[in-house]
Amino acid sequence: MNKSNRDIFFEHQAQTSPFPLGIEIERAEGVYMYDAEGKSYMDLISAISVNNLGHRHPKVIQAIKDQIDKYLFVMVYGEMVQKPQVELTKSLLSVLPEQLNCTYFVNSGTEANEAALKLAKRYTGRTELVSFNRSYHGNTHGSLSVSGNEVKKNAFRPMLPEVRFIDFNVEEDLQKITTKTAGVIVEPIQGDAGVRIPSIAYMQALRKRCDEVGAILIFDEIQTGFGRTGKFFAFEHFGVVPDVLTMAKGMAGGMAMGCFVSSQEKMKVLSHDPILGHITTFGGQPVCCAAANAVVNVLKEENLIEASEAKGQLIEDLLKSHPAVKEIRRKGLMFAIDMESFDLVNRVVTKCIERGMITYWFLSTPTAFRLAPPLVITEEEIREACRVILEVIEEEWQK
Repeated sequence: MNKSNRDIFFEHQAQTSPFPLGIEIERAEGVYMYDAEGKSYMDLISAISVNNLGHRHPKVIQAIKDQIDKYLFVMVYGEMVQKPQVELTKSLLSVLPEQLNCTYFVNSGTEANEAALKLAKRYTGRTELVSFNRSYHGNTHGSLSVSGNEVKKNAFRPMLPEVRFIDFNVEEDLQKITTKTAGVIVEPIQGDAGVRIPSIAYMQALRKRCDEVGAILIFDEIQTGFGRTGKFFAFEHFGVVPDVLTMAKGMAGGMAMGCFVSSQEKMKVLSHDPILGHITTFGGQPVCCAAANAVVNVLKEENLIEASEAKGQLIEDLLKSHPAVKEIRRKGLMFAIDMESFDLVNRVVTKCIERGMITYWFLSTPTAFRLAPPLVITEEEIREACRVILEVIEEEWQK
């Protein structure tokens, strides 16, 4: 096949939109990616909150190399004792509350959410699920069913039955969680809705309501986990602990990895009636687990989480002064930059990418663009990125 890489990408790889970025990346390191012509791009979204430690963190790379020399894959999940899985479990439990003491490793965030929904139904014996308007939990069938963007679901109906949606951060709506509810799935900070941050009182009321009716509270921390918001996990901001915690994206330094965590008492119901109540071939892939263990250890050892709030505040301070910026919603290094129109956002994001600064759109919040830089970004890199972003905003705003 005598075609360029770009030709094959566009003609023979399935596309997810009519307008992919189409940048051919040759290599990446730290906060930078480099295309086939050598042009550098500063990754200000961490590949959508995946590369929290930047690209190719040396300790993650070393962990991957060390595991490759031992074994790649030995058996479907749950049969063999594998040191990378055990070490990762120990590392995760060291940063989680004691109620969350049993891990199940999967391949992605949406798979973790699918499993969490099954666990809620299996454990409670109930069938209703509650989610939130404007939420996003993934694109497989169950995860899409509990996502709050109705337009995204229309082409794939019917969705899962017995899914109820309520408004986020509205305490009165919590009464719609009842004794019929198996599980409530919530992002502690809504990501695709444009970084919507609830009140502490609301999150505590949500926890209380689930306790009152016996519903399983699932926190989807696929975007917010692993230091993104200034805590290891975002639930720490609110003084509540979920019954089930899901994680992925920033977990393994770019390797395909997800996980759901609960109590051993709850998780054991997946092992009987039926046996193999949840099963995955590649979940807990040992090389991915080794990478994830390195990520957890780096976050514990290198003060990156503690430093992220000051870095986030610097970005906010640099960008908020421009009159085209209507609002900045932020927790740690998770941002939504609100502007007056989708047209302006689209031009700003497109021009920033042309100038080597990777920002990005939200799926469901057209008047804002996202920033989620790696936690390793330096003050110098922040100032340079914001200088370019402000230049672009000024140019496009004046048109």
